[in-house]
Amino acid sequence: MLNQKIDKGVILAAGDGDRLGSLTTTCPKVLLPINDKKLISYPIEALAAAGIREIAIVVGYLADKVVEVLGNGSNFGVRLQYIFNPDYLGGTAISVYKARDWVQGDPFVLCMGDHLIKETPIKRLLNRQTFSETLCIDYTPAQHHQLAEATKVIVDSAGCIKDIGKNLIYWDALDTGVFLLTANFFEALDELIPCLGIDIEISDVVHFLVSRGHRFDTCNVSGCSWVDVDTEEDLNLVRA
Repeated sequence: MLNQKIDKGVILAAGDGDRLGSLTTTCPKVLLPINDKKLISYPIEALAAAGIREIAIVVGYLADKVVEVLGNGSNFGVRLQYIFNPDYLGGTAISVYKARDWVQGDPFVLCMGDHLIKETPIKRLLNRQTFSETLCIDYTPAQHHQLAEATKVIVDSAGCIKDIGKNLIYWDALDTGVFLLTANFFEALDELIPCLGIDIEISDVVHFLVSRGHRFDTCNVSGCSWVDVDTEEDLNLVRA
């Protein structure tokens, strides 16, 4: 199984959380309290429970506060490494790119610092017998998922991504923000950054790879609980 070999995780925590208004003026979104824990505690604990103990957190906005609160990771039973992204106002793919040197060519699990998740999707991902790029997807999104804002995925008959984007009219599943990535992702960014600069989202890279004929697998995590916390409404939902 893959979790015997993959021991690195990357969590994105660089954004300024502007959609939460005054709540993130002095507090990074990933440090907002959810049921007596910080939001980012959930992906850290999920990775740890799935056996991943080497974790890089890509920080940007109010980075010092994230480092101060989380420390070296010993409270979670992991080792945390911090990577600063000065271009944190750019797209999410740029934050992933900043982790390239730390990853050192190894496959890794990518999570979002503002997604409330548990270990089950990560364990399902690691139990797959493949090292290829893979996205965990949800075919049966819950009522709380904001479909207008969600990234949607079209899946082909082989279970691979056929198309991805927020504006798809017809789609099969939602992007949960949990990925298995390899050096292929960084090589795609090597081509995209000279053309697009820092305004590149992860879905742009996925779309680029698929358009080049690269296989991008999916892992069905339907039924698993996950919430993308973008708005005050989302925040109130997970605090209920």
